[in-house]
Amino acid sequence: MPGGRPQHCPMCNNGGSIPVFETPAPIGSRSETMATNDTCCTIVPYFEVKSGHLDEFKALCERFVAKTEEESGCLYYGFSFDGHTAHCREGYVDGPALLAHVENVTPLLEEAFKISTLARLEVHGPEAELEKLREPLAALNAQYFTLEYGFRR
Repeated sequence: MPGGRPQHCPMCNNGGSIPVFETPAPIGSRSETMATNDTCCTIVPYFEVKSGHLDEFKALCERFVAKTEEESGCLYYGFSFDGHTAHCREGYVDGPALLAHVENVTPLLEEAFKISTLARLEVHGPEAELEKLREPLAALNAQYFTLEYGFRR
């Protein structure tokens, strides 16, 4: 039997005749150490754009992108839309790079908040990096998600 002991599929109502195999990760495997080696942080804002201001907000997005392109610690950055809801998809090499970004775009954020509201804000990253962000971002009421499993290429 391949890797591990057979378990019966909990989703099957056929007496468990389809075996499912559990394979524990080897000690010292990449998945065991990933969260402590990866410093990438993402900030995940959702904006509700006020009625009649969508075109103005999209023009502001172009300015956000141009300003953020100057940041060496930014891994990716872009805006996506669903009606009047805007989402900024962005990632940074670490917590300090994320904080540098927030400082860099604060004047643009002030403009954005005149024509939109921050509907939701998430911050994702390894705990060591999140600790660097909680106090400086406290006024934003973010929800923090701790990275525990995964990989980066």
